[in-house]
Amino acid sequence: MSHRRHTLLALSGVVAALALSVPAADALTSDATTTTTSAAHSQDAFRGRTDAAVRKSLESLVKEDGFPGALASLSDPGGRARNYTAGVGNLKTRSEVPTDGQVRIASNTKMFTATVVLQLVGEGKVDLDAPIETYLPGVVRGDGIDGHHITVRQLLQHTSGLPDYDEEVVKDYLTKQQHRYFEPREVLQFALDKKALFAPGTGWSYSNTNYVLAGLLVQKVTGRPIGEEITHRIIEPLGLRHTYWPGVGDQTIKGRHPHGYFATAPNTPYTDVTESDPSAGWAAGQLIGTPSDLNRFLTALLDGKLLKPAQLKEMQTTVDAPDLDTVGDGHYGLGLATFKLSCGGYAWTHGGNAPGYTTRNAVTKDGRAATIAVTALPTTLPAAEHIEEALDTALCTR
Repeated sequence: MSHRRHTLLALSGVVAALALSVPAADALTSDATTTTTSAAHSQDAFRGRTDAAVRKSLESLVKEDGFPGALASLSDPGGRARNYTAGVGNLKTRSEVPTDGQVRIASNTKMFTATVVLQLVGEGKVDLDAPIETYLPGVVRGDGIDGHHITVRQLLQHTSGLPDYDEEVVKDYLTKQQHRYFEPREVLQFALDKKALFAPGTGWSYSNTNYVLAGLLVQKVTGRPIGEEITHRIIEPLGLRHTYWPGVGDQTIKGRHPHGYFATAPNTPYTDVTESDPSAGWAAGQLIGTPSDLNRFLTALLDGKLLKPAQLKEMQTTVDAPDLDTVGDGHYGLGLATFKLSCGGYAWTHGGNAPGYTTRNAVTKDGRAATIAVTALPTTLPAAEHIEEALDTALCTR
């Protein structure tokens, strides 16, 4: 099992072989309004098939996999957006899932952090192939770990060999970690207390530690907090009105949102973890946003609206990322990955997992974008596979 798949299931403390059986609502709604005039009849037919397929996939995530709620947002190359929901937004009140509601987008934050670092590269303030020691002297030290030998590129690419700190911040999550505030240097130290996974540049392993260091790098170079840099450089220019960096100590979700839930094992009740401290993710996973904002961000990024051509090319230069996702044949660039499509070719993607929420998103080469979100972490490998199958359905059904 890959590091990412292992982490996804470890967050709920289960093994993939166990089955999930959690009662869930079967309500299904959709909002297929668009921001432009109606397309030709043939385009409407395509849209109808896509709508039906997406509705069915979301309904399955709720009924068959037991997720309390599911959301999806799709946009076509012309910018027409369609939003869908299934299940309930609150297991106690049985209220509907808010259309395009805010969720914790978790590791999708890495795309934002990588973009800021690459903007600094374009401004001549950061060298991708310089060692992290250049910017954070004396910080990266451990057993087989030396910042002199780990480059900025290797951090963004997950080829640094640095171990992850994730197990330390999710064990006993409900009793100890849900409301705990973590300093970035604290979670970094959890990783540095472990042994290096491999020599820098000789392997690939997904590690949140890399992006905590990337966030510290941004702060050292700019003299400003990483959340502020992401806001001023990305969120505000793109008009992502429902995406934001939570302030220190803010455990809430400000806008309309479905509640997020956490199960410690299959066949156990869900616990509401909507209010939780996101600081353990920091530059690797702290952002809150909506599915449509994620589509808008990723589309703008790939359209060259955030990076100069040279830096966008660097971002899209990938290495093999074995078992990055459940689909296989994954490749990872600098904060950006590939997603193999059943209809042929690849889309650009990332995705995120946090207690309470799972998101998967991608944009195709012709500009079709989709984001799928569910309001819990999968506790089995099949459930994780079904989320990614729903994303594939949204992009491949024509």
